[in-house]
Order: sequence, then C-alpha cells, then structure tokens
Amino acid sequence: MRRFHPWVFSGAVQKVPKGLILGEVVLVTDYQGDVLGTAFYEGGNIALKMISFREEVVDFSFWKQKLQAALSLRKRLLLTDNPSTTAWRLVHSEGDGMPGLVIDIYGSTAVLQAQSVGMYQHRVAIANVLMEVMEGRVQAVFDKSAEALERMDKEVTDSNCYLIGEANESKVFENEAAFIVDWEKGQKTGFFLDQRDARQLLGKLSSGLRVLNTFSYSGGFSVFALKGGAKKVVSVDSSKRAIELCDQNIAANGFGKQHESVCIDAKKYMEQLQGNEFDLIVLDPPAFAKNHHNRHKGLQGYKFINFEAIRKIAHNGLLFTFSCSQAIDRQAFQSIVMAAAIEAGREVQVLYHLSQPADHPVSLFHPEGAYLKGLVLRVL
Repeated sequence: MRRFHPWVFSGAVQKVPKGLILGEVVLVTDYQGDVLGTAFYEGGNIALKMISFREEVVDFSFWKQKLQAALSLRKRLLLTDNPSTTAWRLVHSEGDGMPGLVIDIYGSTAVLQAQSVGMYQHRVAIANVLMEVMEGRVQAVFDKSAEALERMDKEVTDSNCYLIGEANESKVFENEAAFIVDWEKGQKTGFFLDQRDARQLLGKLSSGLRVLNTFSYSGGFSVFALKGGAKKVVSVDSSKRAIELCDQNIAANGFGKQHESVCIDAKKYMEQLQGNEFDLIVLDPPAFAKNHHNRHKGLQGYKFINFEAIRKIAHNGLLFTFSCSQAIDRQAFQSIVMAAAIEAGREVQVLYHLSQPADHPVSLFHPEGAYLKGLVLRVL
C-alpha cells in the first residue's frame, strides 16, 4: 500500500463495516487509523481496488481530473488528432490509476468496459465526463461491460448498450491501414489495440514472404503483412465471425488474391501443417492461462504451438510469438518457448522483445499490468 500497489487482498483487511455494498467507495486506513487512500470495495480475493492514495470525494471533478490526465498522455503520444491512426486506448485500468476501467476510442465512438463492480456502477457518470473531456472528438459511448463482469461471476443488471449517442461509422485507421471494428459483438472492445506496434514491425519484415497468421481474429497482422509486400498470407481462426471480419478488412485495404482464410482451430491447423510452407508465422492466441490455477496447463499450450511452429517454419523463418496471460511472466514465457525450440531441435535467435504500446501504460508499482509478452525469433 505504501508503495502504491492498487490491490488489497482480502486477507489483509482487518475490518469491513456491516452492510457494505459491493462497488461502494470506501476510505482505507491502516490499523492506527491513518488514511491510506480511497477504493472500491469489490469483496472478492482482491477485496479493494485503490482509485486514489489519499482521501477523495468521487464525483464529477474526480473523474474529470483522472480522464484529463489520461488524455494528456495520448496527446503527447500524438494519437488524439491523428488521421492515420483513429483507434487507440484512452484508459488502461491500473496503468492510468483507474483499476477495472478500459476505454478505447474508435473514431468518434468510445467503448467503455468496466471490469469491476465499482467502475460498473460509475459508468454513466464516467461517460458523461468523457464527453466533456474529449471536447467533441467523441459522439457516442458504448458500454461493453457485460461479458467482462460475467467472466468474473459478477452480477450484471444491464446488457451492453449505448450510454450516449448511437451507432456510427465503424471503419477506423491504424498507421493508415483500414479496419472494420465490431465493438458491439466483437471480442474484447472490438479490436486488439495492444498489438499496434507489433503489427507495424511485422509489416516492415514481410516483403516477399509466405505468412501464416494463426488466431487471426479480424486479420490485423494479415493486413500489415500484405501492406508490407508479403507474397502470400493465410489467416486461421476457429470463429466464423472472425474470419468474416478478416475478409472484410483484407478487402477494405484493396487486397484479395494473395490472401486465404481458413476457419479451423489453430492448434489443429498447426498440427496438420507440412514443413517449409511459411517463412513467417504469427502465434497470437487468447490467454491460455487466465489465472494461476491453470498456469501449468497454459504453459503446455504455449509449448505445443511454439514447438509446431519452430519445427515446421522454413529455414531462416521469422516467428512472432505472444502471450497475453497475466499469470505467466516474461521469463516463464521465454523459458517455455526455449523448451519448445530444444524439443524441435532447431537453433533460434531472439531478434526483438515486444510488449504493449505506450497507450497501454504500466504503473511502476503494478508490474502485473505488463500482461503482453512477445518475441520475434529467427529460426535457423
């Protein structure tokens, strides 16, 4: 707490007042009564999520100050008024001092996702503040909280809906590439903004290569591979809707002939893959280990797909491999990829260590926020 970590676990709480409601704003003190900060009471294993390390009144002014600070960073990153990139993250939970809140900007629509009861109960107030802070940049605010809270077994009273405004233009740009984003029914908030830097790098390395993009979702890596001059790109995903989005995005950027979509489980596709078919492979799976209880199973999942990719990629091939599992740290991920390479019997070089972009900041006091780990490998 004194080192500004925003989580307080249930075992550290000495006393909870009677009648306290989940999501309620509480003042947190130490055993001597000295104020440690202001938090949302969440009632689970992480009993409290700190929204300030001093006593605060959580009102319009409080949220305005928080959102203005977040916007200030994105202005400095040249994201707020950039026609070549109109999709970016405004609020990244603990990284922006707002645990349990994500706000992504897609053109003139803001997609808000509350991942804690406290944030969920304040979502309407936050949406209203957001409209003022964004000064006309945003015309609609869509609440995408239902799935996130249901995954945490939290009660949700409302389904996903527009808190302000209504549906509008769903085409956005990322480094001049066009994407159709389905924030209403798509995964997460509609697009994986955290891979922006990795997609741009892949585009620079794709010229003349045969590229396989597994767990492709809406085809972000596939689009950048084609923009970078890839000879051939295959996108693989088990979701029919994801493949449809991918095909739309390929077409939106003027590509078609060099691209093929395959609707199949990516693990099965990798297993059936013949050797030497691809010069560049992308492994960007969903979190195989969602918590520490299934960490071992998750590590084995990462080992399997990396083994298959390393074993079958062409000589001098490039492997972009990722883990977004918070329960698996960078060292553990690199170790399991190394184990896969040893088993595959091939020599491998590390070219790049990748992570989330700067609009997904990590608090120095909350290292758990560095959830995205990536390696670019050269397989000899």
